[in-house]
Parts: sequence; C-alpha cells; structure tokens
Amino acid sequence: MDARGWVPATAGNFSVRLGPGRVAVTRSGFHKGMLTPAALMVVDEQGRPEDASLRPSAETGLHCGIYRRYPEAGAALHGHSIPVTVLSRRAGDAITLSGYELLKAFPGLATHEASISLPVVDNDQDIARLQAVVEARWDAGAAKIPGYLIRGHGVYVWGRDMPEALLRLEALEFMLACELEARKL
Repeated sequence: MDARGWVPATAGNFSVRLGPGRVAVTRSGFHKGMLTPAALMVVDEQGRPEDASLRPSAETGLHCGIYRRYPEAGAALHGHSIPVTVLSRRAGDAITLSGYELLKAFPGLATHEASISLPVVDNDQDIARLQAVVEARWDAGAAKIPGYLIRGHGVYVWGRDMPEALLRLEALEFMLACELEARKL
C-alpha cells in the first residue's frame, strides 16, 4: 500500500482479528511503509488497549466496528489514495461503479455486468459518531459491499483475511483510479 501511494506519511491503518475479542492494529503515528513489531498493538473489540501505555490509531473504533458487525472479517485496511480522496470529495452519498471486470472481487458479483453503490460518509473526528453513521448505512443496505469511503479522507475495506482485504482494496483502488481518469476526459 505504501509503494502505491495509498498510505502517505503516517496516514492509514491496518488490523487483523487475532481471535475472539482481540484485534491487532497499527499504532498512531507510524509510517505504514516502515512498520516494525513496535508499530502494532492489541485491542479488544471495543478498541480498548491491552497495554494501556500504548496509543492505537485514532480510527481503531472503525476497525472494531467492522469486526463487531462482520464475524467473518479477519482483516481490515484503511488507506488515503488520491482517487479516493478526490472522488469522495465530489460524490454524493455513494459512488456507483459499473461494468468493471474487477467488480468480481466483491462477494456475490460473478460478472462485469454488475454495479455497486459504494457508500460515502462525511468525515467526523468523533469516531463513535462516525461509526454510528457507517452502521446506519450498513443497516440501510450498504452491508453487502465490504468497503466504504470517508469524504475527503480515505477508504475502508475488509475481508476474511489480509490477502482478501488487499485484493478488494486493489480492485477498488483500480476502479476508482479509472473513474478519476474518465472524469478528466
């Protein structure tokens, strides 16, 4: 993700479910292209650190929200690419992606002759309030797509494990880069 410019500076965060009620997440303030074991920590599904002397990412609550909602989720990724940032700033409540071969990276889509409505939520520094907005979108039917955008900020995707989460992120980033290029024409 770092090599592709999706997590510049200290932006973005990654997590994996370790088992029932435990999540490993990147700590706040670490460059994601230079991670060491010291850049990771363990929290419970409410985002409370096992080691109170460590500070998790400010957005740990969004990762934990994914794990609470989706028992099958084993990994979550959050990035800040240029296409995500630009397109989400200009979008309404969703960005529709249609006709892309890579839509097949998402569950239940077996053909490019499909479309998804990728939720876009307004950014909010109050993570609990932001998570409540995300959950409301999931309740309204956006739960079928394992990803969403935060306006002017970044993207969240998840999967059963890290390879699946990364596959979905790559597919989504590609389609959004195509959308951004198409709008330049």
